[in-house]
Amino acid sequence: RLPRTVLGLLVGVALGVAGALIQAMTRNPLADPGILGVNAGAAFFVAIAVGVLGVTGIGSYIWFAFAGAVGATIAVYALGALGRAGATPIRLTLSGIALGAVLGGITSGMLLLDPDAFDRMRFWGAGSLAGRGMDIASEVAPFIALGVFLSALIARPLNAIALGDDLAQSLGANVIRTRIIGVVAVTLLAGAATAAAGPIGFVGLMIPHMVRWFVGPDQRWILVYTVGAAPGLLLLSDVVGRVVLRPGELQVGIVTAFVGAPVLILLVRRKKASGL
Repeated sequence: RLPRTVLGLLVGVALGVAGALIQAMTRNPLADPGILGVNAGAAFFVAIAVGVLGVTGIGSYIWFAFAGAVGATIAVYALGALGRAGATPIRLTLSGIALGAVLGGITSGMLLLDPDAFDRMRFWGAGSLAGRGMDIASEVAPFIALGVFLSALIARPLNAIALGDDLAQSLGANVIRTRIIGVVAVTLLAGAATAAAGPIGFVGLMIPHMVRWFVGPDQRWILVYTVGAAPGLLLLSDVVGRVVLRPGELQVGIVTAFVGAPVLILLVRRKKASGL
């Protein structure tokens, strides 16, 4: 179980920090890493690898997933940067939602036409830590470490950006550079996590939100506490998934969805907690 635990720690950190970053950059307290189309891009490339190229092992298609995540994020940023206003939070959000919907529809169509590919992808698509060796953890660890490092670099400017772009610039923050570094960090973190464990939702949404209740809006403290809390939630969900259906197993992505849905409703109803 050691490789599974190590991967759970890495994926939890990646999803939590990516969620905190994307919420700060878009100034949307209900955003998560999937808003940039990371999950949709990764799933699309994995579907191509499995259904078209016949790739079967996770050690092989993990790189297709990561490439898809990177490509989708670049496409979202390019679409959001069109026009005079540039890559504003609203443009990035709308571009990510639109691209994710298109790629999701194409992926679903490809899998429905190829039952074998659908069968091989269903466990990855549900989000799971099962069946991953230490080699998978070692492959994604450098990307996650770099993403966390970049996140730490922009923690202070993100506090200024939360006040608005104009005020942030007057305070000396380089808004464009901060956003570019943030997008790169989110891509590395969410892309590596999705490639290794599949699309796991709600971790990047819940944890930064809950941490914000206790530490306030300072992004430096939000990132620090998220690094500790997000892996705990993911590993706890993994344990619950192994216990409730013994001797079978419920994928961790399904467990986090069960937990995340009521928490999301609570967050929406708490106006004080929903502000950045």
